[in-house]
Amino acid sequence: MTERDEARAGPLLAIGAAAARAGVSERALRYYQQIGLLTPSASTPGGMRRYSEDDLARVGRIRQLQTLLGLNLDEIAVVLRNEDRLAEIREACGREHTTAADRRELAAESLRLQEELRATVHAKRQAIDGFLADLDARISRTRDLLNQMTGDPVGSGA
Repeated sequence: MTERDEARAGPLLAIGAAAARAGVSERALRYYQQIGLLTPSASTPGGMRRYSEDDLARVGRIRQLQTLLGLNLDEIAVVLRNEDRLAEIREACGREHTTAADRRELAAESLRLQEELRATVHAKRQAIDGFLADLDARISRTRDLLNQMTGDPVGSGA
């Protein structure tokens, strides 16, 4: 990274500061790098990792995919690869020398990638819906059992 790139991206952070800002451990950052989810923007001549704001945003995205969608790291790797490719496609489509035929191919690829991402999210949603349905059935059975034991109807807190 050149000084100009660094000035544009902001200061680079050492692993401890980056981990603290991202709300993860240093070990997590190293592991994300080891499995290919994250590449630090730079490293010192001594091999110390340096992280940019973009790197921290990527860590935030990883955590969001874990917590919001419940994706595992393998699934996250697929999502991030697709998102990275979509960004490359947007950039390629914006170039002057990209032909109309190339733009159509890129648009078709973009559509395929977005459909794959949607399928991943849909599968997670179906799993969550199934879990909720099972939980609702167990709650209903427990409520019925309690009603039989007490003779008093127990509220339905749905």
